[in-house]
Amino acid sequence: MLSFHQTITAALLLFSFSLAAQSPEPLASAGKTDLNPGARAAQKIVIITGARFSYKLVQQWIDDYNKVKPDVQLIIESRGSADPLKYDILAEVYEQEDAIRKTREYINIGRYAILPVATARSTFAKTYSEKGLDADLIKQIFFHDIFADKEKQKPIKAPFTVYTRLQKAGVPIVFTKYFGYQQKDIKGNAIAGADSHLLKALLRDSTGVTYLPLPLAYDEQTRKPVEGLTVLPVDLNGNGKVSDNEKFYDTLDKVIEQLEATEPGDIKNIPVEYLHLSVDKQHASAEAIDFLKWVNENGQTYLHDFGYLTPEAKRFEKEKFNEFATKRGK
Repeated sequence: MLSFHQTITAALLLFSFSLAAQSPEPLASAGKTDLNPGARAAQKIVIITGARFSYKLVQQWIDDYNKVKPDVQLIIESRGSADPLKYDILAEVYEQEDAIRKTREYINIGRYAILPVATARSTFAKTYSEKGLDADLIKQIFFHDIFADKEKQKPIKAPFTVYTRLQKAGVPIVFTKYFGYQQKDIKGNAIAGADSHLLKALLRDSTGVTYLPLPLAYDEQTRKPVEGLTVLPVDLNGNGKVSDNEKFYDTLDKVIEQLEATEPGDIKNIPVEYLHLSVDKQHASAEAIDFLKWVNENGQTYLHDFGYLTPEAKRFEKEKFNEFATKRGK
């Protein structure tokens, strides 16, 4: 006769065998993620980070790429005060230092412009959407300059409050460098977060003034300036005044058309810089390289849709990256 403990043990064994018989397949076959290292490797994950205002365009590229390469999972991981600890592709909007550039392979896929903007309901916006801004006035409004000749500065009667980025970032670096300053020289309220947070802070202030990249200043659907925002015309040809033919900011498409029709060297008072994507020359994965190769071949399709300018022919070196991709593929 079985003891009590033997009876319990036998019952447990029978119950376990019964469950095993009813279990249809391992978890991976049931459509759930297998968390072992082999499964992670098979997923072919590529992490992308960088300038946040570029993410909409990058996501469009990802969506299209996945139609032809569905087995690669491309993930945009937003940067905080610094880049994520691990990433495969960097989408950046300013010229990096030489020491960094030597270690990475780039594609210059498109350009973006930076424009002065103001809260639409402000007196400042109403005044300077008509008068426009020349180089001296832009410097007077945005920058601390102890060497500026105060007697030559123009009187600004309309109240205004400048907003800028708190952290070091691509757009303020490009904006300040163009006018001969550094990011620390910008006046006004410094806002933590991304360029989109700068826009939100501006719209809450009836006297707000700032600078924004073209893809953020306009609504990609309506093609007009973001609701509540006025884009301020500037002295595009550098002759010291803003003519009527320099007031073309009603729609995003007009701005793109005008800037692309002007020789880059003839564009004054509007900083224009490249959106570039890059991978580490030595350690880039085959999947990351393949994605950039696809963007290099197909990515210009959506530039205007998202507010970017096409690249100059001399800076769009398609063959150079393709050669790198071919060598790494061997």
